Amino acid sequence: MQISIDLLITWGAVSKRYRKNDFVFQEDDEARFYYQIESGAVRMFNANDEGKEFTQGQFSTGNSFGEPPLFLGERYPSSAICTEESIIIKLSRDSFFKILEAYPLLQRSFIELFAQRMFNKAMTVRGIINHSPEERIMDFLNTYKKCKAYGKEKVMIPHTRQEIANCTGLRVETVIRTLSRLNESGKVSIQNRKLYY
Repeated sequence: MQISIDLLITWGAVSKRYRKNDFVFQEDDEARFYYQIESGAVRMFNANDEGKEFTQGQFSTGNSFGEPPLFLGERYPSSAICTEESIIIKLSRDSFFKILEAYPLLQRSFIELFAQRMFNKAMTVRGIINHSPEERIMDFLNTYKKCKAYGKEKVMIPHTRQEIANCTGLRVETVIRTLSRLNESGKVSIQNRKLYY
């Protein structure tokens, strides 16, 4: 979802620069702001006491993130961290709701955004429950290409084996073994340790 930066600033938004690995918010923080990425990238994730992470979502330039708890007045169920140097616009909850009241078409856009995210989350959960590691990884790769609007041509996948593991709920060792099998069968290509699909 992208709201015009000029509109956000008119309603009191501010831009903040973040370094790679800076947290935008952490799990259990109170949701008080609407966030939109002007440039950069953010990963939302959960981590357990043993340090195992599960990626809930990845967001890049133009995307907003963290809205559901903002709408509900809840605390964040996951943490958001910058995966590269980023500039993020933040707007207070009250001002965000005033924008939505003033611009009803934005309300519909958010409904569509939430519906798409819920659908994607349901597909991810279905894949984790029902699919083999090969199917989970192929689902991840297909979703990545679909989100980036790539066609059928092979492209380099810019995710590490660990990031793929975090997104699929697999162990990194399982991802490495499975990608090796997929490479042997020709479903993916690994060249100089880079993954192409």
